[in-house]
Amino acid sequence: MTGHAAVSEALASQHVQKDKRHWRAFNAGEIPSDWPLISWIIAENMLTSDGGEHTRLRKLVSKAFTPRRIELLRGNVVAIVDGLLDGVEAAATADGVVDLRRLVAQPLPMTVISDLFGLDQEIRPKLNRLVGQFFDQSVTPEQAMAAFGEMTEVLTGLIAAKREEPGDDLTTALIAARDEDDRLSESELMWSLLLIISAGYETTMNLIANAVRALLTHRDQLDLLMSGRADWSTAVEEVLRWDGPGEYIPMRYTTRELDLAGVRVPAGEPLLLGYGAAGRDEERYGPTAGEFDVTREDTSHLAFSHGRHYCLGASLARMEAVEVLPRLFERFPKLDLAVPSERLRPLPSIVVAGVEELPVRLR
Repeated sequence: MTGHAAVSEALASQHVQKDKRHWRAFNAGEIPSDWPLISWIIAENMLTSDGGEHTRLRKLVSKAFTPRRIELLRGNVVAIVDGLLDGVEAAATADGVVDLRRLVAQPLPMTVISDLFGLDQEIRPKLNRLVGQFFDQSVTPEQAMAAFGEMTEVLTGLIAAKREEPGDDLTTALIAARDEDDRLSESELMWSLLLIISAGYETTMNLIANAVRALLTHRDQLDLLMSGRADWSTAVEEVLRWDGPGEYIPMRYTTRELDLAGVRVPAGEPLLLGYGAAGRDEERYGPTAGEFDVTREDTSHLAFSHGRHYCLGASLARMEAVEVLPRLFERFPKLDLAVPSERLRPLPSIVVAGVEELPVRLR
């Protein structure tokens, strides 16, 4: 489903759910255990639950993921950004070329998420590799399952370590989160960490890289921002609409036969919702839907989903992008792509949208 109205209709329908028990083919044993997207289906967290179970899990997780706690990170985010930009300066080659994805877009959310969840320094490179494989649809089923196993091992070890030595971090907060006598089970705790850490890292990384790429290929829009005639927060929303980091998030299922955007869909069918395509739907945004415009009045989008499964980490992703982008362009006002934009290689993923590298010239 790729139209804005169709995606919105599916998100709002009580007869479109996230639990795999509604998928006829899965329950019939037709989906093999080594299917590359299997970990997206079998997870036990907010992303794959409905109704009261989803409300329970979201309530418990949100206790550790409060807006106040996120806002308190702003000063730390600014310090991380400044340090990374110092590193960019130092890493530049003789011709001033660096990979901005590797030096800024990737380490900023990885550091923020790692600090937030109390991840030891030695775990972070491994987690970086595993999260990348989690979103990579070019890996073999065997590689996908191996990465999933490694990720489970890392997070299980993290939980054990935080139980032994609690800290002032979200892993400890999730372990302690309870609603009266209810709390996360071991499985739910591990799956919740997997969801929040991987989504919070990968999607924010691609949001930052996509924003830089959009601005460098639309210098008139960058000029509006640098001169103060446009707002950075609005620009981030336009990036989320025009080239958001989420393409498709598997999977939703019809619980009964129903009409979606005029199409009759049988019960028990999987739906793949095209958030990226919905953002450029002319029926929703008019004839300029395909244009990147940081002064656009309609800043609405579905990049963080909508309704009951709206992304808990949306405020953190926005905050990181709003802090890094103006500082990057103030530090390097002559920043430009080092290669033609059409030569940038897209990520091998249907889940996230971004580029494998972002080579830029600083001056």
